[in-house]
Amino acid sequence: METYSNLEKLSNDLKNLFQNQNQKENYFDFEIICEQNKTSFKTHKSILSSRSEYFKSLFNSKMKEYQENKLILQDVSSSILSSILSYFYSGKIEFNLENAIQILFFSSKYLIDELIEISSNFIKNNFRFETIIDILKLSETMNFNQLIDSSYKFISENFKEFIKTSFFLELEENHLNSILSNDKISINEFELFQSIIKWGKHKSNIIQKKKTQKLDKKDKEKLQIQISNVIQKIRFIDFSKKELKDILKEDLIPNQISQKLTQFQKLQNQKNETQRNQFIENQNSLIFKTRKGTNLESTIIEETEYFNKLKEWINDNDFFSKMKKGYSAKRDGFDCEKWHDICDDKGKTLVIIKTKDNFIFGGFTQVGWITDKTKWNQDDIDEQDGYIIDSKAFLFSLRNDRNDRKPEKFPIQSTKKKFALCYDYSNYGPYFGLGDLILNPNMKSGSSEFGLSYKIPKSLEKNLVKFDKYLAGSYDKWIVDEIECFFI
Repeated sequence: METYSNLEKLSNDLKNLFQNQNQKENYFDFEIICEQNKTSFKTHKSILSSRSEYFKSLFNSKMKEYQENKLILQDVSSSILSSILSYFYSGKIEFNLENAIQILFFSSKYLIDELIEISSNFIKNNFRFETIIDILKLSETMNFNQLIDSSYKFISENFKEFIKTSFFLELEENHLNSILSNDKISINEFELFQSIIKWGKHKSNIIQKKKTQKLDKKDKEKLQIQISNVIQKIRFIDFSKKELKDILKEDLIPNQISQKLTQFQKLQNQKNETQRNQFIENQNSLIFKTRKGTNLESTIIEETEYFNKLKEWINDNDFFSKMKKGYSAKRDGFDCEKWHDICDDKGKTLVIIKTKDNFIFGGFTQVGWITDKTKWNQDDIDEQDGYIIDSKAFLFSLRNDRNDRKPEKFPIQSTKKKFALCYDYSNYGPYFGLGDLILNPNMKSGSSEFGLSYKIPKSLEKNLVKFDKYLAGSYDKWIVDEIECFFI
């Protein structure tokens, strides 16, 4: 048996049926009126009920509209309603950015599943830097919260690239405030500050013939007023000392914030960590709260204090803004071969370990573990002993079982930097020093003969017995709950 179909003709015939509104022989039996301009559309109940769950329920309920064969809609324009009803008959619809959002809004309210899917896909396929601001504004006009959230998510996830475009300069202040309030955007805060200055100049119509040209007093005041709200969302605590010094010297920041940053800068220069931390705790301001960032993705570290400490110790904003969680023992398996496959030859690497006894510790390396020695600087390798040289490597302790110690950093001893990491034991996991921290082949346990290569805390200098227990609670009795490794 041979099947013949002519769906194109069927579509056109049904479309003509709808479009010929004044022909009695079309047997229209239901009228939809657009309240905005009193435009009326004649339709068929059978078509409407087959295309929308809303209309099917309406007709089955025998409500007033069913009895009167008439429905008045107040939340849609006649052009959008015409497009949707034409789609009901023909299965065809034309989209542009503006009508797609209105069609999605209407379809969501009136349970038109097909149109929800195709209009959503059209809009998401048009999520680009050059269109996202228009989509956001139209979504707000329609009060379509789902699309508003999706728009903000797109901008936030691509914010590092977005701020480099001219489209960033067109953001409204309320949009920029919402984005910068997000604790999870991944961005270099100093680069963000520079972009905010450009945004402020653009919005204030400040024109500089040369980039090096200094602003006069009037333009500086205009700029400070323009950025006064958004500047409070920048995390100045993540600036380097030089970056902080440079921006204060430029004198572009509103006085209230500038005064706080000057106080903070003085405490930084005095190297009084206790006073500095106390000052930060007393400030109820985002400028002194580091942005956690999406890239950490840690299930081990949830406390902001621990994150701040790691960021301070590593002192590399670029690493923190780009790093990803490459390995998770719970996700990828407790297996040293798997760990090496994922983590070797990655350069800078942060290792975080949590034990069943609730200890959290780990290490950081600027060089990383090496598989292919030909790809690496030979100055980083001690081939005779099978170790990697790293003068910037360190171990750290964030929490012990009683949580009675503050987070601590343990740099490599200056005379032992050639033993920072061991690469010659490929059947082990992360291996720091001559035995300071080792993960066994099964990655579920390890050992810590702390102090062989990394500096011990002063509190232990006269109590050598406690060395082995300091990081993980014991020399080799600790059991791993999770291991996470981060790199670019």
